[in-house]
Amino acid sequence: MKGAPRTVLVLASTYPRWPRDHEPGFVHELNKRLAERFRVVALVPDAPGADPDGKLDGVDVVRYRYAPRRWQTLVNDGGIVANLRRSRWKWLLLPAFVLGQYLAARRIVRDRRVDVVHAHWLLPQGLIARRLRKRYGVPYMVTSHGGDLFGLRGRVPMALKRGVAASCSAMTVVSRAMREEANRAGLRPPGIDVLPMGVDLRGRFVPDPEQTRATDELLFVGRLVPKKGIVHLLNAMPAVLAERPGVTLSIAGFGPEEGVLKQQAARLGIAGKIRFMGAMPQEQLPALYRRASLFVAPFVRDASGDQEGLPVALMEAIGCGCPAVVGDVAGIHDLLGDAADGMIVQPDDASALADAILESLRDPEASRARADAIRAAAAARIDWEHIGRRYAELITTCVTTPD
Repeated sequence: MKGAPRTVLVLASTYPRWPRDHEPGFVHELNKRLAERFRVVALVPDAPGADPDGKLDGVDVVRYRYAPRRWQTLVNDGGIVANLRRSRWKWLLLPAFVLGQYLAARRIVRDRRVDVVHAHWLLPQGLIARRLRKRYGVPYMVTSHGGDLFGLRGRVPMALKRGVAASCSAMTVVSRAMREEANRAGLRPPGIDVLPMGVDLRGRFVPDPEQTRATDELLFVGRLVPKKGIVHLLNAMPAVLAERPGVTLSIAGFGPEEGVLKQQAARLGIAGKIRFMGAMPQEQLPALYRRASLFVAPFVRDASGDQEGLPVALMEAIGCGCPAVVGDVAGIHDLLGDAADGMIVQPDDASALADAILESLRDPEASRARADAIRAAAAARIDWEHIGRRYAELITTCVTTPD
């Protein structure tokens, strides 16, 4: 591009509060790649203890306030939907959360000559981007990550999502199954591109031939929320332990279900075999993936309809060559390809999940060979270098293509 770089305003909810934050960082990882081509401004919610506004890895991060600082807890430690379920009073924060981001975005659009908006999540960020387009004529691209598409199924939310899709210049989803769901839901953007979030398969999430894998160590990484299906994994553990008493399960994550899961483990008599590790910084995750015998991701569709799009933790585990057993939800086939049938299980069937875990543990060489084959096949699709380039191309199209 000639002349000054274009300015991209990124609207998001989930974002690192400081370097090495344990909160999911996939939006920031994408922004880092976009900042190589554009001037990127990330408008994200403030939180207790968060860094002030400023540069983070070349991205201009602006944090907007939506309540007294100690109350700004709508997003972190589980996500908006989980926090609203856990603490009903937080519904009172929602109007100010949305309005605060809109007003802050409006100021940035006026002051910084924004060329395009990239909204992560259809609601509320897509709604804010749509309003900015109506008022200021700024084109926008919207990216759906899964929960915003599969959840929020009421008549009004669905109407709002259709409006966001109809007004955008481009829309992306992170799996083919999500594109099919968007079509079924009546979302009609100019086009829907399937572009997952990426994984650093060149530097961080790589196998280590010097690391010896444990024999009986299961691993789960992710937020402790219903759609992750951890309750089903715990239900399967007694059958696993009956055959292999030495098996342990490490759970690296945080979220509103932690207390309930600990109680469940105690009730099942397996608490001594479960290690709740809490939140883990990104740089510590590769060592976990490289050591584990098996990554277990028992994803399900929860009671509200929410489910994973294309799970980042699973992509990270595969990047490190870790064998995996996963629940059959949207996006899994995109990542696993022809190997999906040998790794997918219905996790709400405790016996089937236990059998799948035991089968992998009985033949570790075959499991590792399958993981290596999946990594080789997926690398060209999910490495950040490829993903960042494709998003940059789409954003450029949004700016240069007239409506």
